[in-house]
Amino acid sequence: MKITIIASGSGGNATLFTSRGTRVLVDAGVGPRTLAQYVAAVDAGGAGGAAGCALDAIVITHAHADHVGAAARYNKKLKIPIYASEATARAAALGDPERVRIFSSREPFAIGALTFSPRPLPHDAAQVALVVDDGARRAALVTDLGEIPPGLLEHVAGCDVLLLESNHDVDLLESGPYPQHLKRRIRSSRGHLSNREACALLAALPGGTHTVALMHLSERNNRPDLALDAARDALFGKRTRLVAAPPRGPLVLDASLPPAPPLGVRQLDLFSGM
Repeated sequence: MKITIIASGSGGNATLFTSRGTRVLVDAGVGPRTLAQYVAAVDAGGAGGAAGCALDAIVITHAHADHVGAAARYNKKLKIPIYASEATARAAALGDPERVRIFSSREPFAIGALTFSPRPLPHDAAQVALVVDDGARRAALVTDLGEIPPGLLEHVAGCDVLLLESNHDVDLLESGPYPQHLKRRIRSSRGHLSNREACALLAALPGGTHTVALMHLSERNNRPDLALDAARDALFGKRTRLVAAPPRGPLVLDASLPPAPPLGVRQLDLFSGM
């Protein structure tokens, strides 16, 4: 399984999962042209140019614009199924309803070679974590949540790759320029995970996860070095690669990689993006 992070942050979110000829985009916070440019840059699936935008389906995690803003354009341009929970389908403009597929927030569903296992997350829109399984490898995408809910650790345990929100540094948020009402929203139990909260899950993560990507970093209330330093400490001694996803990629992760050497406090295994 190949995972291509196209975009991760308040300016847009999109992650492409590819395995055995199946290509599914999770979230549509960037448009088809941007997707095609980034996918062509890494020659995903052996396709470039306009063909690089060929998809089997799109899965939407929730109805906020940075995750769903371009979904209707994909629906119209590519005429492919758009998968969403019932609450998200009601709240978002997804295009032609004939191509919208409703999934339960607690029941697995299959798209080609990929099986998606959702789980509800606490956020101020109906949101799900997703475990993506191709029969050989598993990856989890967990962003846009205000706290770690019961059962989430068990849901993602044993995944080869974990894409986990590490949105803000608490001190930077408090001293930053956002108005108080927005700060309250971000730090609430239905807002976004801080570096500290993300690390609580990472510290409890059992063995088996060889790659962790920190996602949805705030460009105003966080810095990659702060998020990485905290996560590195939480993962100390584990055989884990660690990277911070940029606001715009592409950043390619391989779920088939062997385990990394144990992660030390000053050790960081970087991936190269194009």
